[in-house]
Amino acid sequence: MKTKQLCILALFSAIALSIWAAEGLIPPIVPLPGIRLGLANIVLLLTLYLYGRRETGLVLAVRLVLGAALAGTLMSFLYSLSGALLAFLVMCLLKPRVRATRVWTLSAYAAVAHNLGQLLTARFVLGTPGIWWYLPALLLSGILTGLFTGFCARFALPLLRRILGGSRP
Repeated sequence: MKTKQLCILALFSAIALSIWAAEGLIPPIVPLPGIRLGLANIVLLLTLYLYGRRETGLVLAVRLVLGAALAGTLMSFLYSLSGALLAFLVMCLLKPRVRATRVWTLSAYAAVAHNLGQLLTARFVLGTPGIWWYLPALLLSGILTGLFTGFCARFALPLLRRILGGSRP
């Protein structure tokens, strides 16, 4: 990995972590637990389309580990990890089929996968099947927030490509 690319990925990690932390300070838009905009995922989508899977995985890992250190709870890390890993898997599988101009579709699928990963973890941790009643709200919120973050990434991607130009592999 080149030094310039490493510095950019470190910057992307710091930006993702900062956005994640700032979003945690914003009062919930919807009064349901666990529903957030997921704005830090914009950075992951940009990293995926600018650099690739491995680099995106690195940025995600840094955000997860440092986010867990900031949040300080094992449970929040477990929920974040399960959702993030499932969303990352979906992004990696679908990315070859989704052009950058349609990144918003990839984002919606990943957001739904993230919510499903968290719901599976909640089912395992809480041990109650009643948690599945929450699925429709999470699916709807995943689609809407995923579309929003995907559109943000869609419009930022050409700008970043111009700015970073020669830094891509």
